[in-house]
Amino acid sequence: MLISVYKNEKAEHLKQCFDSVAQQTLQPTEIVLVEDGPLTPQINEAIEQEQQRFNNIIRVKLERNSGLGTALREGLKVCHYDIVARMDADDICQPQRFELQMQHLEAHPDVDVISSWIAEFYDSLDNIIAIRDLPEEHADIYEFGKIRNPINHPAVMFRRQAVIDAGSYQPFPLFEDYYLWARMLNGGNRFHNIQQPLLLFRRSSQMMHRRGGWRYAKNEILFQRALHEMGYITAWRMTKNIILRYGIRLVPNSVRSWIYSRFLRRQF
Repeated sequence: MLISVYKNEKAEHLKQCFDSVAQQTLQPTEIVLVEDGPLTPQINEAIEQEQQRFNNIIRVKLERNSGLGTALREGLKVCHYDIVARMDADDICQPQRFELQMQHLEAHPDVDVISSWIAEFYDSLDNIIAIRDLPEEHADIYEFGKIRNPINHPAVMFRRQAVIDAGSYQPFPLFEDYYLWARMLNGGNRFHNIQQPLLLFRRSSQMMHRRGGWRYAKNEILFQRALHEMGYITAWRMTKNIILRYGIRLVPNSVRSWIYSRFLRRQF
């Protein structure tokens, strides 16, 4: 299991995350926790408490905040097992998540990456507002990836060597995971999405803020160019994606949140 944490996380959210891990019907053999730069005393205390509950936590400490791509790349180097489950430090797994994903990987050795739908909530677990549903079969995932991210990253489980062979996580601000999936899809790796929410994803106004602005719009263009240069999408698809997405990045947060909820998510 691979998690990255940084100073802006909340200690209580990290505890909820580990509570959900403790309730898994299939327990992780090891937990690699990457500390992406110096942490607050509260987060350090929370991690120390979790080390008393889990004796298989491996802490990887980065001297400075380097971003998710670099943090996960360094963490993956420390993982000892072929199958690696990912989640974010403020999300919550459903109890059977690891078991169901592992069962599928064992039954389908040709599948390298497996994820699932996720349920998005505000503030309270009782306040689920939307489901991010994705295609199930590889061929549909491959085509969907040309338009939108085809994998819910916080709910992903993958074969470690397949990710390393594809170049592992690379720094690509705001698109680290999507860039990895695109390279793997383009390189022939096979994907699958379980058709039920196996993770509860914490949505916040800060999340919508991060997905907007000139910086995100600029990186969106660079990312679409990268997809075209690797041969995953055509020039026409690249142009269409940029036109459709550029405006969304520049509208107010409230409008962007409405667009996500109304058109990019399944209503709950």
